[in-house]
This record gives sequence, C-alpha cells and structure tokens, in this order.
Amino acid sequence: MSETTVSAEAVIRCEGIAAGFGSNILFRDVTFDVKRGEVFVILGGSGCGKSTLLKLMIGLVPPLAGRVTILDTDVWATEGKARLELLKRIGVMWQQGALFGSLTLLENVEMPLAEHTSLSAAARAEVARAKLGLVGLSEAASRLPSEVSGGMLKRAGVARALALDPPILFLDEPSAGLDPITSAGLDAMIRDLSRTLGTTFVVVTHELASILAIGDRCIMLDKEAKGVIAEGDPRRLREESTQPTVRAFFRREAA
Repeated sequence: MSETTVSAEAVIRCEGIAAGFGSNILFRDVTFDVKRGEVFVILGGSGCGKSTLLKLMIGLVPPLAGRVTILDTDVWATEGKARLELLKRIGVMWQQGALFGSLTLLENVEMPLAEHTSLSAAARAEVARAKLGLVGLSEAASRLPSEVSGGMLKRAGVARALALDPPILFLDEPSAGLDPITSAGLDAMIRDLSRTLGTTFVVVTHELASILAIGDRCIMLDKEAKGVIAEGDPRRLREESTQPTVRAFFRREAA
C-alpha cells in the first residue's frame, strides 16, 4: 500500500477502513483523504470493492473496522437529526441514474427540494431548472426518463444530486454503459462543475479514459491484495508506477 498523507484541507477522511460480508473480506486497512474541490477517483478491477467503499463512505454499508469523517463529522458515530443534516450536505448519483420513471426530469430534480426545504412549488421548479441547465438539459426538463438517452439520464442524476447545493458529490460508475463520445461529454461536464462550483467529487469507476480525463488524485483497490495498492495522480501512476498490477491496469496489459 502506498503512503497517504492526510491533508489539513481534507473534507473526507477514511482511516483504517475494512469491509466485507460474512467471511468474505473485500478490503482492509484502507486509509486516504479527499481534499476540498478535487476530483478524487476510486478505481480498480471488478470485485475489488469500489462501490462498497462508496456506500460505506455515505453511510449505507457499515465498516467492519475504521472510521469515516465527512466535513469533520464521524459518519458512523452520528445519529438522528445530526446524521440527516450531514447527509443533506452530500449528493449521490447512482450508476443507472435511479430516477423515478413516472416523473419528468424536472420533477425528479425537485424531489430533494420538496423533501428537505420549505421552498414554494414555483421556487422549487426554478431551482430545478437551474440545475438541469448546469448539466445541459434545459430543453429536456419535461421529458420522462424513458424518453431520454443513457447519457441524459446520468446528467439528470447529477442535477438531482446537486439540488441542495451539497459541497460533495459521489458518482457511482458515471461512464458505465455509455459510448465513448457521450462518456467524454460527461467527463467534461464533471470537470466543468468542479471548476465552476468548487464541488468536491468522489468518483467510482474502472473506465481508464475517464480516470485520466477527470481525476486529480486516485486510489486503486485490488481484489487479491484486499486493499489499496496505489495512490496519487493517475497520470503519474500510468507513467511511473513499478507495481505490476498498477502498470497492467493503466497500460491495458495482461498482468
């Protein structure tokens, strides 16, 4: 495992995290931080625990060991109203968008506003339209999820994740199932949002082109090692890593 320096600017800290199901340990001793305003990528091959780590970080899957703090709050030691307030400060986009099929894109983006704010219906619609505009979907506001492309579903999922203006967004496999051109457009959108809004992104993916396009820093999980085998700028890892599995991943070679 690479050495990881915990930064004073960290908005997320994972310390000594272990996760698994029954006797199956996915990973252990995972320690890293995520800095304010960066695009941080969790990468690795299938079955290494990437999505499980994301779910653990946002409070859906409990760790077997270790500690997760977001914005100086311990995710798993916080309960009740304090936990809800913390979760309102993060947004999540799931792999398939997870939109409600009977609602328009605008209505989907309005949902967090209806649940967690006292805004009027007109104000909610105005905010939702602004969020759809940020992801390039102003003209699709009245469409149903079944009426738009896969790439548009992902963008709408990001818009909904942005509804409450959270400082941190988690994206689960945003490029999965997309063609290269659509995927590149989504990558550009993520970079633009990071720069213009100052939002911190945590992105789970194994798509090499996306990793190199959007990632400021990354960790690489490995199924065999059951933990982190590399950490740093993905472009530097591609060029400089001497670890065989890391080199094979970034150079698309057989290990």
